[in-house]
Amino acid sequence: MVELTNVMCSVSWLAKTVNYEIIRGIPLWRFVMVLLTMFITMALGRLAQYGIVIYTSRREGKGIDIITLLLRSLSRPIYVAIFAFGLFACKTFLYFNDHSGISTGIEAGWTKIAKTVTAIAFAYGLYRLVDVVEHYLEQWTSRTQTRLDNMLVPVVRKALRVTIAIIAALFVAESILDLGQVKTVLLSAGVGGIAIALAAKETIANFFGSVTIFADRPFQIDEIVKIGDYTGTVEEVGFRSTRLRTLDGSLVTIPNGKIADSVVENIGKRPSIRRTANITITYESGHTRAKRAVEIIKEVLAAVPQVNTDSKTPPRVYFNEFTDWALNISVNYWVRPADWWLYQQINENVNLEIMKRFGAEKIDFAYPSQTLYVKKD
Repeated sequence: MVELTNVMCSVSWLAKTVNYEIIRGIPLWRFVMVLLTMFITMALGRLAQYGIVIYTSRREGKGIDIITLLLRSLSRPIYVAIFAFGLFACKTFLYFNDHSGISTGIEAGWTKIAKTVTAIAFAYGLYRLVDVVEHYLEQWTSRTQTRLDNMLVPVVRKALRVTIAIIAALFVAESILDLGQVKTVLLSAGVGGIAIALAAKETIANFFGSVTIFADRPFQIDEIVKIGDYTGTVEEVGFRSTRLRTLDGSLVTIPNGKIADSVVENIGKRPSIRRTANITITYESGHTRAKRAVEIIKEVLAAVPQVNTDSKTPPRVYFNEFTDWALNISVNYWVRPADWWLYQQINENVNLEIMKRFGAEKIDFAYPSQTLYVKKD
């Protein structure tokens, strides 16, 4: 009888302990079930993540496809989503008939937390799916001849992730705040948005400048361009600016907004480099040697294979002017390919050969001079 009484007392104590209300209307056993549910969902999330990682590793050995990319990107967001599902499941143990003011507030707060975690899981999944978009963009750009498309990939990646982060922040704000509060926050942001937009107008101009560059493609990576006072090789086109490596070796950063409003001279696109020169000979050369000088220059240019000789841009050599101190011969020719240092080498070879041939023909170069005749009465 005494033992039965002790057992009944123990059962009664256990029942009181289990049903002990930590918060009015919420007994201890409900909190225990909440903790147990959260532990189980976290374990299930880890198992799901681990299983996806193993499965994708096996698939990657056979090749990367869309399913592999999706699973690899969603492995971590799935864990957060399962945890959010567990939070909603925990709400079942916080629901009861006798709603008091305190318990109702806890239930509402728990719902907001669960919605917030769900929004974070959804945004995290979209954030990781950007890697899938990046993968296929890189495949597409690798098939194009222009390297400017390769610079488009990080710009698109950053733009998508910033957009997803902003949308996620709005979702979280809507989950935590009620609709009226969100509207108040957005209206307040709208009032200050004008000042922010005015302060950030250069940033906005640079953004649209980058869009213009990628749309019009006025230059490619590694091409030599002239923008304003700067001439150099394009090294990188970013979200805000473009970087040029000048011929002096300096790295110049130009805002994309300024590039969009400037005249861009794409030196790298020219098929050849033109040289314009004036070769002067003395008046003492006379008609015969002046004519021979023109012939010599034409012969020298015809012997250089890099000098373009097509019908549109053939070498042009003319005795075109009587100056105050010399007979002027105008020389124009185009060097192909359009390599700056090759152009300089060809010019040197042409100059040396002209000097050699003129010396052999006794044709003297002229230099600025004046002869004064003094008449005496």
